[in-house]
Amino acid sequence: MIALSAPARADMPDPATFPAWREAFAQRLEAEGVRADVRAAMLEGLEPDLRIVERDRTQPEFVRPIWQYLAGAASAERAAGGRRAAERHAGALDQVAARFEVEREILTAIWGLESAYGAIQGDFDVVRSLATLAWEGRRRAFAEAQLIAAARMIERGYATRAELKGSWAGAMGQTQFIPTTYLERAVDVDGDGRRNIWTSEADALGSAANLLVQAGWERGAPVAVRTVLPEDFDYQGWNENTRRPLRAWALDGLRPASGEWAADDLHRTARLILPAGAAGPAFMAFGNFEALMRYNNSTAYGLGVAYLARRLEDGTEPPGGWPENDPPINRTQSRELQEALTALGYDTRGVDGIVGANTRAALKRFQAGAGLTPDGYAGRRAYDAVMAAHAQQGQR
Repeated sequence: MIALSAPARADMPDPATFPAWREAFAQRLEAEGVRADVRAAMLEGLEPDLRIVERDRTQPEFVRPIWQYLAGAASAERAAGGRRAAERHAGALDQVAARFEVEREILTAIWGLESAYGAIQGDFDVVRSLATLAWEGRRRAFAEAQLIAAARMIERGYATRAELKGSWAGAMGQTQFIPTTYLERAVDVDGDGRRNIWTSEADALGSAANLLVQAGWERGAPVAVRTVLPEDFDYQGWNENTRRPLRAWALDGLRPASGEWAADDLHRTARLILPAGAAGPAFMAFGNFEALMRYNNSTAYGLGVAYLARRLEDGTEPPGGWPENDPPINRTQSRELQEALTALGYDTRGVDGIVGANTRAALKRFQAGAGLTPDGYAGRRAYDAVMAAHAQQGQR
């Protein structure tokens, strides 16, 4: 999700209520056993940052098509920057790749997408940002859990209060870890006794590798393979979350876009993803793709890492063949789609402007009934078909 956004809501919280939250949270930190000096370092004189509330409440109106995202994520310029960064820090990359058995190109790709190879880490005060989110209340449980983790980081000497800089939402360092992920996955690779994801490339890359390994990364296994579907593929029975052995997919007539399935991969489980519906490229997503989704739960991100890594390795460009004349609908149109589908008898189980599993399932049922390919892709063509059917229903 990106780009042109809806205006921020006018009902901003009253900063005069912040001290009450701050006092209550100080008591919670004390109950959690956090030392008095750490509590003071975090909270004394702290004021909310209303920019954080505005960013959190501003919802993107337009959805960036995945083909545009991939063109930027795996661009020639980003790959060139990655090669330069990998050359500068070859020792750290080699050390991490050998220790954790994660490919150098994958680590470099994550590094590039998360922080432009360390150049863009964010300069927000993470404690202030998280405190603002907790006080505002929409994501209080998340933000307070992160603040407690940040307190542990300070208490254990992993970072000073001043060093906790990052994104407005609390992600830190060259690999953009939130505090809880830092405590669980950050590692000291350079041997200085600190898990320094801000200025130590070895620690940052090692921490990313450790996260992937803990999520099930398997060196040498595929991530996502472009796939050709048989002409009689059962879109109605397909579910993007269904994982099956690759051998079963192959028996159903699915084949890689080039060559043959590797014999060593036939036992692996995979799921079929169609990021832009039946008119766009199809991909077989393996266990390593799911590990990337643990880093960032986005299909576009997973494919972005995979294709940037391939471009770094052998120059392969991002895939083409996208339905550029059928872009994803925007947030307002998504709400209209949900309302129309539900009125037509295809319940989306709510109207929130977010195309999730329930909306896709409802859209698939509509498409099947209308004689369209039931792929559940909420593009402009599907939107037009649903709205036309809804208008026709209203004329009866």
